[in-house]
Amino acid sequence: MNALGLVSTRLCAGLMCRRSAVSLSSLRFSSGMTLSQIDEEVAKLLQLKAQLGGDEGKHAFVLKTAKGTRDYNPKQMAIREKVFNIIISCFKRHGAETIDTPVFELKETLTGKYGEDSKLIYDLKDQGGELLSLRYDLTVPFARYLAMNKITNIKRYHIAKVYRRDNPAMTRGRYREFYQCDFDIAGQYDAMIADAECLKIVYEILNELDLGDFRIKVNDRRILDGMFAVCGVPDEKFRTICSTVDKLDKMAWEDVKKEMVNEKGLSEDVGDRIGEYVSMQGGQDLAERLLQDRKLSQNKQACAGLTDMKLLFSYLELFQVTDKVVFDLSLARGLDYYTGVIYEAILSQTIPALVSTPAEQNGADEAGVNVGSVAGGGRYDGKYPVWVSALGLRGSFPSWSRRPRHLQRRCAPLKLKCWWPQRRRTF
Repeated sequence: MNALGLVSTRLCAGLMCRRSAVSLSSLRFSSGMTLSQIDEEVAKLLQLKAQLGGDEGKHAFVLKTAKGTRDYNPKQMAIREKVFNIIISCFKRHGAETIDTPVFELKETLTGKYGEDSKLIYDLKDQGGELLSLRYDLTVPFARYLAMNKITNIKRYHIAKVYRRDNPAMTRGRYREFYQCDFDIAGQYDAMIADAECLKIVYEILNELDLGDFRIKVNDRRILDGMFAVCGVPDEKFRTICSTVDKLDKMAWEDVKKEMVNEKGLSEDVGDRIGEYVSMQGGQDLAERLLQDRKLSQNKQACAGLTDMKLLFSYLELFQVTDKVVFDLSLARGLDYYTGVIYEAILSQTIPALVSTPAEQNGADEAGVNVGSVAGGGRYDGKYPVWVSALGLRGSFPSWSRRPRHLQRRCAPLKLKCWWPQRRRTF
């Protein structure tokens, strides 16, 4: 077959040469051009073709995964399966059952639920029917499921992929397609019981995965709002100042203060007062001390948050997890949608990265990965017509082959995030 193709090619080339000779003769006699002039014109055309790239590589393409995505080989899938088994076992121990929802939702169902992060939602092309978007998380589809089915009491977990049009950082486990594992408690409970159970679940999972030493930071949106109010921050600047304070885990306080003063327009005195509060860390004792603070004690929001914080730590003591939980006033995350308690777990160790192939890495490798935040979440109130306390684990499982062997044996994911929305019934 190859020989036939070669003969055919040569035959066609010979015929084309004969036809070209005839065409050149016809062109010379019909236009009055000399052969040298024709050669000059042909040379110009060939030069232009070279500049345009010609036909070479016209049908060539590079085999790769889409930006922010990756493949997983059988070994990596086996590790992921073990990790999921650990997580699911913990969810089931706490009495959850599972559901499933479509990978895409009506666009109007998702729009406006995520604050500034709404711009990260993937919209699907209009096919002349319903306007659809890929799900951003599993929480909003769950709320829609509850409302459609008029369910007011359920413990549920859901493990599925979600999609975010974010700027990916593959070496740090930030993908555009990743798994999220949600745990939700729908119903009515006494204050802080569901929050304490969510923190207990994170504690159990991180311990069982054996990722190394970790700390779970806790704060409250109401405490932050009260703190900013007594410090003199204008109401319209609460959210933008919160986003600056949230950078304290990456920037020094002086740099954070400079941004608040130079870019956000706060005075030096207001920045200094904020600095006094955000440097505080502790436990139930800190909540009690702040309740005696002359300024904060005059703010109703702050008092409500501090009272719940005391109650939360009393439950955490019963759960015997206070050795890993710290009340940190610098924690300010997700405040576009959280309304109460917020949490974030920090992994203190750096995980070394092993050499992997460029196709598997899909980005530059690093000598080590400083994991930092491995879990986070908070409470939602009044967002939906049903009261829910929810926990979700968002696992952006990165390049497993770069992980040290002892962590592979322990089945530990490099990136793990948690989200705990809690919503109250509105009457």
